[in-house]
Amino acid sequence: MGRLLFRLRDSYVLRRIGRAVFTVWVVVTGVFFMVRLLPGNPVSTYISKLTAEGMDYETAAAAAASLYTFDPNTPIWQQYLDYLWGVCRLDFGTTLSQIPVTEKIADHLPWTLFSVGLALLLAVIAGLLLGMAMAYRRGGILDHTASALGSTMHAIPNYLVALIIVTVGATQLGLFDYADMRGTVTPGVEPSFSPEFLGDALYHAILPVFTYFITTAGTWALLMKASTTQVLGEDYVMVARARGLGGRRIGSSYVGRNAVLPVVAQIATKAGFVVGGAIFVELIFDYEGVGITLYNAINTRDYALTQGILLIITMTVIFSNLVADLTYGVLDPRIRTSGKEVER
Repeated sequence: MGRLLFRLRDSYVLRRIGRAVFTVWVVVTGVFFMVRLLPGNPVSTYISKLTAEGMDYETAAAAAASLYTFDPNTPIWQQYLDYLWGVCRLDFGTTLSQIPVTEKIADHLPWTLFSVGLALLLAVIAGLLLGMAMAYRRGGILDHTASALGSTMHAIPNYLVALIIVTVGATQLGLFDYADMRGTVTPGVEPSFSPEFLGDALYHAILPVFTYFITTAGTWALLMKASTTQVLGEDYVMVARARGLGGRRIGSSYVGRNAVLPVVAQIATKAGFVVGGAIFVELIFDYEGVGITLYNAINTRDYALTQGILLIITMTVIFSNLVADLTYGVLDPRIRTSGKEVER
């Protein structure tokens, strides 16, 4: 407990937390002015739409103020304070279908976190292990083959891979029933922690997870290979070998621990885009996550929902970068004590 309290008092931790809070404030402020000050803002557009349908201006303005959680006739500073208070309470207004934005996001966000999060976990584990193996066997068949495949898959967009999976795997080869695997759950299956529901959710997530996995695992392998190769040439590794330490001990205590440091920030940053990086893949597989929800919100001009999702995405990225900084400080105390910035 004492060590935990010391870390909380650590200036490194406080600086990183303060910077994250400041970044969130800047983004929230930017979204506020972007929505309200641009010509044809959503409130004015919505009022014009209602008045064109025969509603008087006062009633239309009241409806718009209720929908977008602010009154355009109030002073801008009051709107700003009300907006900040709403964000602090996670109150982003209501959607065009009169559903609270937070409720709408909460209904779809878990599916994206499940599919992309599971794929990221599997890809990172496979990539780190493969990258170390490639570094130890530089110039071999494994190194050349994995490097070529990793570079190729990294260059192909994940939505294109998803299209190939559907057209080739399902349509031409008939490897799976695409129509049956679409969606998030089978109709009639109630969400619960039962084996039936978990198995059904995993069944419908197989295609998105496989798409994310094969397009990212190679990237982690290449990053880990480059980092491990650099660490293998360090003096302390050669000294460890000269002392007669075993290869397993050197690989785990010396090479692996230090080689994974440059990859940590990349992993955390990538995790930050879990929320919003799956729009087209979710569209192809009709997977009802937050990505397809954002796409539909943009198409229907649902500004409140669009704004709420973008804020959640931004906060997730900022939080993930904060986790990366703090993880760096734990894995390498030299960064925490020297105050150096984390390289990405």
